Amino acid sequence: MKIDPDYLLQREFPKVTESYSEKDCILYALGVGMGLDPEDEEALRFVYEDGLKVMPSQPVVMAHPGFWASENDIGLDWVKILHLGQELIFHKPLPPSGSVEAVTRFTDIIDRGKRLGALLITERVVRDSATGEDICTIITDVLARGDGGFGGERKSKKKTDVIPSRDADKVCDLETSTQQALIYRLSGDHNPLHVMPQIARDAGFKSPILHGLSTMGVMTHALLKTCCDYQPERFKRLRLRFSAPVYPGETIRTEIWEEAEHIAFRCKSLEQDKVVINNGYLSLT
Repeated sequence: MKIDPDYLLQREFPKVTESYSEKDCILYALGVGMGLDPEDEEALRFVYEDGLKVMPSQPVVMAHPGFWASENDIGLDWVKILHLGQELIFHKPLPPSGSVEAVTRFTDIIDRGKRLGALLITERVVRDSATGEDICTIITDVLARGDGGFGGERKSKKKTDVIPSRDADKVCDLETSTQQALIYRLSGDHNPLHVMPQIARDAGFKSPILHGLSTMGVMTHALLKTCCDYQPERFKRLRLRFSAPVYPGETIRTEIWEEAEHIAFRCKSLEQDKVVINNGYLSLT
């Protein structure tokens, strides 16, 4: 079954409504490594209910439509898909408890040919159910490696953010825990690739890997700490590309460049000596 881009661009996803509590916010923060340093009182504000702060990246797990790539009418070889990129546009901070709703839609379907696959871009706007106010717009790039060659548009409209060639202005090293994937999955991503050793080996990894969005959460912590004095309301727009997996227990180094109107960044696994997040862009208020 080939991808039908016209069908996908008009496909309707059901509205998802989700209630959440302070406990859910704390669980998400623990799943991205907040609280590992018991002496970092600013980071502890994200895992302690008295005056709780909410991670700006948390909307990525909220009012999610589920694993739509495996649904029959989508027409994907879903085993071969990769989470390629993520963008978040922040409209207002997420309250520490409440109810949100969102509807997902496809915004672009790009045919890169049989060898390179297809790029599918979705958009989800998370809104406060009580007020109708937009909280965060979430744009996700998925590469369907086994589904190119259907004859669609061949060029993406999205630009790639450039990392400066000079040395980084700031560096932030943050450890992950060996249990981090086990905690992060409780926020909604139950893929056994991140838990079961044999499934990970069958997929070509030496052991279960950390969720890409948990790695993104560690990166968000680094940017909060280094650029924002732990003020999540300062985040305005964030985008990045995933380039390699992280194994739980590794240390993630976030390299930061302070440009005239934005912050550029990338992340490396120190143990692998490999870039795991690249082409990062952050604008602040």
